[in-house]
Amino acid sequence: MINQTKEILSNIAKKIPPTVIGPERVNFILEKLKEITTEERLVLYNYVNNILSKMVEKNASDVEIGGHGCHGYVWFRIYGDKARVQELPVLSTDESTALIGSLLTVNQTRHLSVSRNLDFSYSFKHMQLNKTIRFRADSYFDLDSLALNMRSISATARPIESLGFHPNSIKMMSHKYIKFGLSLVTGITGSGKSTTLDALIDYHNKFDPCHIVIIASPIEYVHLSNKSIVRHREVGRDVLSFKDGVIQALRQDPDIIVIGEMRDPDTIMAALEVTDTGHKVFSTLHTSSAVESIDRIIAEVNPVEQERVRNRLADVLITVASQKLVPTVDGKRALAKEVLIVTPSVRAAIKNNNTSEIYMMIVQGGPQGMITMEQDLLLLLQKRMITQETAMAYANNKTRMMQLLKGT
Repeated sequence: MINQTKEILSNIAKKIPPTVIGPERVNFILEKLKEITTEERLVLYNYVNNILSKMVEKNASDVEIGGHGCHGYVWFRIYGDKARVQELPVLSTDESTALIGSLLTVNQTRHLSVSRNLDFSYSFKHMQLNKTIRFRADSYFDLDSLALNMRSISATARPIESLGFHPNSIKMMSHKYIKFGLSLVTGITGSGKSTTLDALIDYHNKFDPCHIVIIASPIEYVHLSNKSIVRHREVGRDVLSFKDGVIQALRQDPDIIVIGEMRDPDTIMAALEVTDTGHKVFSTLHTSSAVESIDRIIAEVNPVEQERVRNRLADVLITVASQKLVPTVDGKRALAKEVLIVTPSVRAAIKNNNTSEIYMMIVQGGPQGMITMEQDLLLLLQKRMITQETAMAYANNKTRMMQLLKGT
C-alpha cells in the first residue's frame, strides 16, 4: 500500500510545471486530483486510514499531515506531546497536499480554495476494533501548501459523573431541574470542552424525553436518539452558520439547543435571544476562567449594546465550567476545572459590572457545587496525580495557588 501511495502521489507531483508557484500550485494539484481513478483514490483513502489506525493504537489525540512545518513527516500528539512518526514514509509538500486533497469533496475543495481553511468531519471503519471511528479535521494553508490536523473523537460519550462535577452543579445544568438558561463549557483548544458537552448531551439523552438540536462545526460525536430526539446540524453542510442554525432551531420545537461555539457577536446575541425565549442552551467559549468568560461575552458586542447584554446575560446565565487538561505524574492527563453557579449574588455582580468580586464567591461556594481552578488543582495534587510545579503552571491565579500550596 505504501509503495502504491507514493507512486500515485509522486505522479501527481511530477505533473506540476515549474512555473506554477504559490497558492496556484495547490489549486493545480487539486485540479489534477480530478483525473485520478476511483481505484487510485481508494488507495489514498486506505493509506490515510492506515495512519489513523496507528494513531488510535498509540492513543494519540491528534495527527498532523502536510505543510511546510511538518517537514514531510506525519506527527502525532500523544498525552500532550507532539512527535514525528518515524515508521511512516516522508512525503514532499506537494505529495502531502495531494494526499489531503484526495479526502475532500468538490464543494469542500472549492470552499478551501476560497477561504484558505476548512473544518470537516471524517470517519472510517477500524477493522481490528470492528467499529467506526470519527475525527474532527481542519485543513489550511501553510506556506502555499496544504496542512491537515485531525483530532480523534471518542467512540463513546463519557458519563458526566466520571468528570468530577459536584452533584449540585450537574443538577443546575439539567433540563429536568431548570428548563431554560445558558450553561457554558469553556477552555483553550484541546481542553476537553467537546467531551464535557457530549457527556451533558448523553446525560439528558438517557432519561429526558426532550428534543436536542446540536449545531456544530464540525459535528464530532454522533448521538443515537434514546429518551431524547437528537438532531445534528453541521455548519457548512446542514446549515450556513451558527447564527442561522440557532434562529432556525426556534422553528424546530427544541427543548435544548447546543451551540458548538459562540465565536462571534452575532452568535452570542442569537444564543442570548434564544435563551430568553425559554430554552436550555449549552455552548463553549475559548476562555480559561469563569470570570473571563463573562467578560469576554460582554466585550465581544458593540459598546452601545454592552449594558443591555450584561443585564440579559445576568438573567439567563446558569453555570460556567472552565476546564484544562493537565499532565499527570504517570504521563497522562487529568481534567482540572473551575465551576461557577450563578446565585443571586453572582447575578448582581454581573449586572453591576463588578465581575472581579465573583472569584471570591466561587471560593466560598463549595457547598453549592462551585470550585476554583486553584482549588481543583490542589485536589489533584493531594491525590498525588500532579506535581506542585504542574499545579502552579496551570493555575489562573498564581498568588492564590501559592497561598493554597503553603497551607498544605
